[in-house]
Amino acid sequence: MKELLRTTDPTIIAFASALLQGEGIDCFEMDVNMSVLEGGIGIFPRRLMVRDDMIDRAERVMRDNEIPLGRP
Repeated sequence: MKELLRTTDPTIIAFASALLQGEGIDCFEMDVNMSVLEGGIGIFPRRLMVRDDMIDRAERVMRDNEIPLGRP
């Protein structure tokens, strides 16, 4: 799996996941439970992962919908 996007905004993760699922691209959200360690203040970014063979297609979906990937 490869990292598609990284953000501290849970609404972007939800929107991106819905867009990807609509395109038939499976995704997996990582670092969801970090809020337990941080106290729920949202300082640790969450990551959205996709399969290696779907990364180009997923990045295109994000660009088409103007969603910043938030990664180097």
